[in-house]
Amino acid sequence: MKVKSLLKNKDVSHKLIILATFFLLVIFFSIMKPSYASYDNIMTILLATCVNGLLALGCSFVIITGGIDISVGTVMTFSCVMSGTAFTVWHFPIWLAILFGFLVGTLCGAINGFAVAKMMLPPFIATMAMQMITKGLSLVVSGIKPVYFTGADGYQNIAIGEFLGIPGFYNAIIILVIAAIVAHILFSRILIGRYDLAIGSNEEAARLSGIKVNQWKIGIYALCGLFCGVAGLVMSSRLNSAQPQLGPGYELEAIAAAVIGGNSLTGGEGSIVGTLIGALIISSLTNGLRIMAVSTEIQSAIVGLVLALAVFFDQMRRKKG
Repeated sequence: MKVKSLLKNKDVSHKLIILATFFLLVIFFSIMKPSYASYDNIMTILLATCVNGLLALGCSFVIITGGIDISVGTVMTFSCVMSGTAFTVWHFPIWLAILFGFLVGTLCGAINGFAVAKMMLPPFIATMAMQMITKGLSLVVSGIKPVYFTGADGYQNIAIGEFLGIPGFYNAIIILVIAAIVAHILFSRILIGRYDLAIGSNEEAARLSGIKVNQWKIGIYALCGLFCGVAGLVMSSRLNSAQPQLGPGYELEAIAAAVIGGNSLTGGEGSIVGTLIGALIISSLTNGLRIMAVSTEIQSAIVGLVLALAVFFDQMRRKKG
């Protein structure tokens, strides 16, 4: 009886489905290429999941409101470019430069929220504008050159240092886990999560019930920008530099991970745990295709197909519900 009641719960059943999909994916690639299941490759997959996972966590909060943020990749890049500039040009202490990068990401997210809530721009248009703005500013500020964190002792260890000396178990993985725990608490225990769901379920009803929808939307988009700033820290730490031409394309994988994880594009439904599993699925799929020597173009096409199927099944699931 208990198993049946769990299966009747839509949220739990969807998590079980995507978890089963993840394990089937791992089994398939392990059979096709035994090296796929090696410890080193598993750690590589987890490391690759970190940036995508952080962006997906931020996207989840926005998607649950019924919005979308396609600027997450370029905001991530801009935040780490500004952090690098603060350190190398303005001579900020490294810790202050990192916080400055977080602030830049949060500000970009808040501007997105303001454009959506106050200027009444469709989320796609508002965030596309931010995508173009931050892409251009990253190139202008950096002079189209990488910004190296030369002199920042231990900066690379923030992401690729080995946690507790465990070989291959990188600090970036712990950063993602901590971020996911914080996101889960915000979503399930704090007011912002309840209002997030309420706005996505019925914005007008939320407004009539006394929720200050516009302010909360700005806050939710700002929170997404903060996650972009953390992703920028992990990315720049891995490379020991801010690469101004990185960014475009990350939004596809982040949104795909969020949607696969059970965050409905129509809003009002979502899961932080599901988002994390969705990010693992995307990273595992990309890694498996790469090991099987599938071309980058075909990899992109397959990820796009997976996103389309995820949205299709989400629509079918909601209609059935």
